[in-house]
Amino acid sequence: MKVIEITSFGAPDVLRLAERPAPRAGLGEVLIRVSASGVNRPDVLQRTGNYPVPAGASDIPGLEVAGEIIAGDAQAMMAAGFKIGDRVCALVAGGGYAELCVAPLGQCLSVPQGLSDVEAASLPETFFTVWSNVFERASLQKGETLLVQGGSSGIGVTAIQIAKAMGATVLVTAGSDEKCAACVALGADYAINYKTSDFAEEVKKLTNGEGVDVILDMVAGSYVAREVAVLAEDGRLVIIALQGGVKAEFNAGLVLRKRLTITGSTLRPRSLEFKTAIARTLKERVWPLIASGMINPVIHSTFSAAEAAKAHALMESNQHVGKIVLTW
Repeated sequence: MKVIEITSFGAPDVLRLAERPAPRAGLGEVLIRVSASGVNRPDVLQRTGNYPVPAGASDIPGLEVAGEIIAGDAQAMMAAGFKIGDRVCALVAGGGYAELCVAPLGQCLSVPQGLSDVEAASLPETFFTVWSNVFERASLQKGETLLVQGGSSGIGVTAIQIAKAMGATVLVTAGSDEKCAACVALGADYAINYKTSDFAEEVKKLTNGEGVDVILDMVAGSYVAREVAVLAEDGRLVIIALQGGVKAEFNAGLVLRKRLTITGSTLRPRSLEFKTAIARTLKERVWPLIASGMINPVIHSTFSAAEAAKAHALMESNQHVGKIVLTW
């Protein structure tokens, strides 16, 4: 099979089209003929040597795929309601940038009705991440207010749509007026250009000084102090990436007085059981909203798999709104 390899750690041009032996599905797994592979920020971090591959995972990058089941554990497939020939999208711990990919059945979901494989490949990583962090860890409720740092990212466009569908008010930050407008078009109630405004001051104005209930943060670093300041009483801050650095200094007194929760997580190393539980919940609560058109995939660009370096360069430029997908 053809794959995209990381030949050495470095710039996007270290990604190369290569050939590898086809993998085989084991117990509880299926083999997917991949039509499309989602591109995510962790892929970039892996390419630069900043995101080690979990034990047992493929060194081939790629955390989400969509395509057709061509082989697998027949008994497990029957129990899970799948069969050979079904179109699925899947969350994987690696190996997604390939023509063939093995995925645990528990992390596979049927392609929502009406979606292409390119659209379906854009779903698993961001939808699993957003649901796990915003709705499980932070327990966002109907009527509460969510602030998303980086609203135009793949995570951001997903968080906006799911949170709005669940009855929350959504504020976002983005790096240009054009990106802010795109976020509002997707359903965000307010969008703040963080390059021209202090997001903390704007959040205070927009909430009449009360603050927000939940913050989904992909920056950390110096942002944490301002986030603590703009959280409402009993507010929850969830950190899922560290683009602003791993260290933060903030007013711990506010954490005590406002009874704040600061938490975070990474999805890739979590157990099969954990990811399977998320998949079940997504199938029940979110997939019907996609099928109905209430929530839509947001695809910024597609590239042929051989152009993976261009896809990574675009990701690093931060010029995209939504997801970047490779096609095979």
